[in-house]
Amino acid sequence: MGTKKSLLLVEDNLLNQKLIVLHLGKFDFNIDIANNGKEAVDKVKDYHYDLVLMDLMMPVMDGIEATYKIRNVDREMGRYTRIVGLTANTFDSDRERCISNGMDEFMVKPFDIEIFKEIATRFSLI
Repeated sequence: MGTKKSLLLVEDNLLNQKLIVLHLGKFDFNIDIANNGKEAVDKVKDYHYDLVLMDLMMPVMDGIEATYKIRNVDREMGRYTRIVGLTANTFDSDRERCISNGMDEFMVKPFDIEIFKEIATRFSLI
């Protein structure tokens, strides 16, 4: 068996954090949590995650700005971090906004484990 994949959940809502971590328990990830985009950027500077689940709407620094800064860190460190945007909005424009701002994929909340599984499989994480 290989080493565990690492996942950073960036979510400001404690209930959502708990629910998503509970869902992710079905998979063998080492999970870290950041409460906002600034914490996420700081964590990514110190550690390379296989996947970042990034809420779009957060205090301090939103998911779009955090993704932009993570992409800069990736360039400086010569690596690439997969980022999946999370939002409660179902607008097609949100998906386009995520992709055009450097995210790899997009999921609508509430967190859907089957959609996550499809994305993680496509990214060869499970």
